[in-house]
Amino acid sequence: MKRFEVAGYDMPCVDLAVNVDVFPKPNGGTGVRAMSWQGGGKVASGMVACARLGAKCAMMGAVGSDDYGQFCIRDFERHGIDVSGMKVREGETTSLSIVLSDRETDGRSIVYRRGTAQPPSFAELDEGILEDCQWFFVAHMTAASVEAMHHAKAAGAKVIVDADSFSSEMMDNIQNIDVFIGSEFFYNALFRDKDYEKNCRALCERGPSIVVFTLGAKGCVGYSPEEGYFEIPSFDVPVADTVGAGDVFHGAYVVGLLRGLSPKEAARLATGVSCIKCTRIGGRAGIPDWDTVQKYLQTGEIDYTEIDQRVEFYGRKLQL
Repeated sequence: MKRFEVAGYDMPCVDLAVNVDVFPKPNGGTGVRAMSWQGGGKVASGMVACARLGAKCAMMGAVGSDDYGQFCIRDFERHGIDVSGMKVREGETTSLSIVLSDRETDGRSIVYRRGTAQPPSFAELDEGILEDCQWFFVAHMTAASVEAMHHAKAAGAKVIVDADSFSSEMMDNIQNIDVFIGSEFFYNALFRDKDYEKNCRALCERGPSIVVFTLGAKGCVGYSPEEGYFEIPSFDVPVADTVGAGDVFHGAYVVGLLRGLSPKEAARLATGVSCIKCTRIGGRAGIPDWDTVQKYLQTGEIDYTEIDQRVEFYGRKLQL
């Protein structure tokens, strides 16, 4: 038995989530409905979703030694994620994203300040974690992450990717990916038509055993040789903030597979987790645990008891 069910590689950041009714016009203003300080990053937030759903997780990456970096590390620790593979760059800074969402469009815009902390090289990564995980979770194909992916696969791990924006590097490594989950943006960059079944099947034939594309409010589509083509509609929930919805989907999907769900069943689980997350501000506060999402999928009711405790917690600013 491997020590970790999922090991992730990413550069975590801090998100300042700000929600308003309507974006102000130039030289105008508007009141803030809600504000929350939360950890961010594609794989980083996906890993929090894994941990919230009960998976044994380890996180690899780097942050600065500033307050934001310490915040990121503590947030992983609060969720029971092993951070022995995280590097803290002394004297360097951690990235900050100001995520502006509005109720009028249910959309979001991001203003970010990139930190000075540099990603770990492969030589800096903990090979023990790579060799002792069932799944390796990554979003960007860099020299270090590709080498880490090969190392993990050689030790028996499977690879899941968050393919948000199109990159040729991702496609160059498609044959090494077991579960490919791409965004609607990636799909539109890769294909010219909306024949999802044909195109998911074609991508699956290039290497992955499962291909899924998330389509925002329209849900998701996917294909696997095991089940063939499937479509999962989104659930009707009161949306507060869509930031992190895709990140959370990926984390929930891999946990579904770990718990023995079929590719289609895992997609329904991930859709439920993502939709529940969207009912609260930020990318992490609304992530449900396993029991909460199972109850929702069975009854349509969301138990916010534990979720709203975290909403209040993340609303305490960096003092927490």
